[in-house]
Amino acid sequence: MTVRSKSRSAPQGPSPFTLPDKVPLAPGKFADPQVTAKGETRAVVAPEAMRTIWLNTGTLCNLACANCYIESSPTNDALQYLTLAEAERFLAELRETTDPLLADLPEIGFTGGEPFMNPDVIPMLSAALEVGFAALVLTNAMAPMQRHKAALEALRAKHGDRLTLRVSIDHYSQPVHEAERGPRSWEPMLAGLTWLSERGFALAVAGRHLAGESEAEARRGYAALFAEHGIAVDAANPAALVLFPEMDAGADVPEITEACWGILGQSPSAMMCATSRMVVHRKGEEEARVVACTLLPQDPQFDLGATLTAALRPVLLNHPHCARFCVLGGASCSQ
Repeated sequence: MTVRSKSRSAPQGPSPFTLPDKVPLAPGKFADPQVTAKGETRAVVAPEAMRTIWLNTGTLCNLACANCYIESSPTNDALQYLTLAEAERFLAELRETTDPLLADLPEIGFTGGEPFMNPDVIPMLSAALEVGFAALVLTNAMAPMQRHKAALEALRAKHGDRLTLRVSIDHYSQPVHEAERGPRSWEPMLAGLTWLSERGFALAVAGRHLAGESEAEARRGYAALFAEHGIAVDAANPAALVLFPEMDAGADVPEITEACWGILGQSPSAMMCATSRMVVHRKGEEEARVVACTLLPQDPQFDLGATLTAALRPVLLNHPHCARFCVLGGASCSQ
């Protein structure tokens, strides 16, 4: 979406990543979960062996970006802080399960908001690592993360590269990054990223590229930034530098039908909802629940139940994000 957060800390002016020449979403699209506006059978993704279970730590964030898909900000607690007890419930389910789609799960992901604002984040990370999972944390590497330097170094000393931090850098240039993330967001991010690299953490970066800027140009720009500051991230490696497509639920995009898999040369197995689920605790609800993916925590049609086992159900691709981000954009939040 391109609606700016109402937080006073949001940057001024339009997002530099706003889709150019936007055409509004055509009426009737993504209305029926089973069929498209043209009456064609909607594409569905069946669950496979899970690769990542995400724990959403809450939507509170120290930033209010111009175009945040989940509208994280210093004031938005629509997804409340996940607690250690809640995380442990799902970790226990994973330890005890005999379901073959969950039994060999390699990774627990932590996302927000900004995960390091959650007071239970270090205990949750430790709990996941102690039982043998790899942990991936998505962070802006700013003050909330930097307050936990000693704890992070202790986790790295004990668990090594099973702990990965993926730092969000919206663009390799300071003006564009700060146009999206707000003034004074560049230097603190760079300080945190440099610290992580110098301390030898397993490290990745999530970025974007501007309209009209090719992926190759963006990777060259990030590579120059990393080289200038001695950051140990290989910008040519798509797993180390993840470049996400833009999302705008109000912009027109084709609906994905069963026939699209063959037409586009895509496989349902490549979709994020084939191999991941996300735990969220929506404000006002009694318990944490499981949703189909990281992009759609609030849409009730993607709520799959209160347990991971119950959530192993097929997912109908009935949202613009399914089309733009996953199918046509080829993106996934997992490693």
